[in-house]
Amino acid sequence: MGLSRSKVALELDRLTDLGLVETPGLARSRGGRRSHLVSLSAGLRFVGIDIGATSVDVAITDGELRILAHAADEIDIRQGPVAVLQHAVSLVEKLRADGAAPQLHGIGVGVPGPVSQREGAPVFPPIMPGWNHFPVRDTLSARLGAPVLVDNDVNIMALGELHAGTARSVRDFLFVKVGTGIGCGIVVHGEVYRGVGGCAGDIGHIAVDESGPTCSCGNTGCLEAYFGGAALARDAEATARSGRSDMLAERLRATGRLTARDVGEAAAAGDPAAVALIRDGGARLGAALATLVSFFNPAMVVIGGGVAGLGHRLLAEIRSVVYRRSLPLATGNLPIVLSELGGTAGVVGAARFVSDSAFSTLAEADPRPRRTPGAVP
Repeated sequence: MGLSRSKVALELDRLTDLGLVETPGLARSRGGRRSHLVSLSAGLRFVGIDIGATSVDVAITDGELRILAHAADEIDIRQGPVAVLQHAVSLVEKLRADGAAPQLHGIGVGVPGPVSQREGAPVFPPIMPGWNHFPVRDTLSARLGAPVLVDNDVNIMALGELHAGTARSVRDFLFVKVGTGIGCGIVVHGEVYRGVGGCAGDIGHIAVDESGPTCSCGNTGCLEAYFGGAALARDAEATARSGRSDMLAERLRATGRLTARDVGEAAAAGDPAAVALIRDGGARLGAALATLVSFFNPAMVVIGGGVAGLGHRLLAEIRSVVYRRSLPLATGNLPIVLSELGGTAGVVGAARFVSDSAFSTLAEADPRPRRTPGAVP
């Protein structure tokens, strides 16, 4: 660390007084004076809340962001902020009632839309009617009695991958979420890049064909209007009704609706129409990513989100297009992989987001004077 022993001891005493670290004992002897072990406090508790278009996931972690308790439930984001946030609070309180977190030190939240960091609120989110400028941060902080930070769900998933996923070995990468919508988390030098207004990475609304279908944002021909959970379900139902897929038609008759999961299961069973849907969507996403790869030159691209559950058939199509259309120098050593964390990327990333802030805020709030090494007392 480049610090003297006395300076390290002074800082550790300060962190211990703040309840951030503890000294569980002495290290194994290696000759000479035995070293003291230092760890993050066992009592630290953070909450990660990942609100998606059709579900909410909640996890409680310790200071090292290991998940201690996890709960998830389905709920439609279109029910509005009051109903959805109440559901999230209920899940957190249920986990706390089981003894997972008597005290909370911070709550991180991801929502599927652009977020104003200053307000802690979504701003004109295309798939979140009724959420515009709703005070998510202040509402949850008042209900749960802890500091709250809010960000776009793709950004927190990227943080989750950076902390504990495949991308933990790199510092510059793209995390692409393919769920109901499509978004991209951009990590530069180990930090999420959000842009001036907080909407960097909103690749789902890149225009790929201006004469294409209407998107949820109101424009036409967006990538998201062609490939995403909602678009894939729409096209699957059209395929089933047209008679091009007996398997999808049978599923539609049984349930009344189709999802991306139905397409994946049909493709896995060898249905050619379902395979064609996945390949077409993967090719469109791959074409958009090829441009991003040539522009950004990342060390890795990670594909996550619910639609990523389509698996290696989707991944193979994306890889094929990106490797063929991007600059050779950008793709010469570029892994394009599926997320290792799957459904927990969001909650881990949300906990990481707020824990980074909590450690900084608590340390800066310490009123005791800090002495510069070598200064006269």
